[in-house]
Amino acid sequence: MKEKENQKKKEEKQQDKKRKRLVIVDSDALLYRAYYALPPLKTNNGTLINAVYGFLTVFLKAIKEFHPDFIAAAFDFPGPTFRHKKFKEYKAKRLKTPEDLRQQFPKIKEILENFKIPIFEKKEFEADDIIGTIVKTKKQTFPDLEIIILSGDLDLLSLVDKNTKVLLLKRGTEESFLYDEKKVEEKYQGLKPKQLPDFKGLRGDPSDNIPGVSGIGEKTAIFLIKKFGSLENLYNKLKTNSQEIKDIKQSLRKKLLEQEEQAFASKKLSEICFNAPVDFDLKKCLWGQYDKNKIKEIFEKYQFKTLLKRLSCIPFF
Repeated sequence: MKEKENQKKKEEKQQDKKRKRLVIVDSDALLYRAYYALPPLKTNNGTLINAVYGFLTVFLKAIKEFHPDFIAAAFDFPGPTFRHKKFKEYKAKRLKTPEDLRQQFPKIKEILENFKIPIFEKKEFEADDIIGTIVKTKKQTFPDLEIIILSGDLDLLSLVDKNTKVLLLKRGTEESFLYDEKKVEEKYQGLKPKQLPDFKGLRGDPSDNIPGVSGIGEKTAIFLIKKFGSLENLYNKLKTNSQEIKDIKQSLRKKLLEQEEQAFASKKLSEICFNAPVDFDLKKCLWGQYDKNKIKEIFEKYQFKTLLKRLSCIPFF
């Protein structure tokens, strides 16, 4: 029995080596995480580069670990999104991006462009929507392509499936955790990745100012979605007074029915869009086409002495 298990693991490893891998970088999430995690690192002329440095630390580590064949970078487009049109209070409690962080965005784009990594951003869409669209498109055209999403945002866990994982930063830029389907279910006590928007329809999401159903916490939301599978089925059972709702307190039923519109609106706001107008060509994302000397020059320009040493450890350098 043990020999069979070892043989199976060996075959799986061999198969993984043959599979092509795409890394998608959730750029805004990484820059924000790095900016708030690191002290205000500056160059000799006073240019703040802490977010760029932290971003690259995570980026280079991921390349070394995953050996991607393709890399793409997604950014939020500045300004309101289509979600703001549906719910004007969406992300209303988010603090305005600090100016010294905003000034670092062009710098990381400059570096990504020198690495020959395509940058994707679209007006009225978030990076999550661009990533979701790429994932869906690639699943249809390259079903065996493995996708690793590099992020600091829990929202992207809804995209996890057998071929898609999310490497999520936990603390600062040093610790990360790779979420596959099993790990997502463990985190949300049995919920599947695709059920997370249903969960948020009830629980809401304070970080994005998505209300959910007032008075319903994480435990109750998980219980209801696990029991009924989806928000739609839950409300169908409530409205038909099904026997399946007999163990739900009357006060909770009343609360759910009174806030039905808000629950479905919250789910809709939580769902990642899969049809952003992205012109994505996997071939153009081929990793390793950059000029090594230009990369060294730009790292020297920003005085990334430690990161310069790490460049020799990444594939194709």
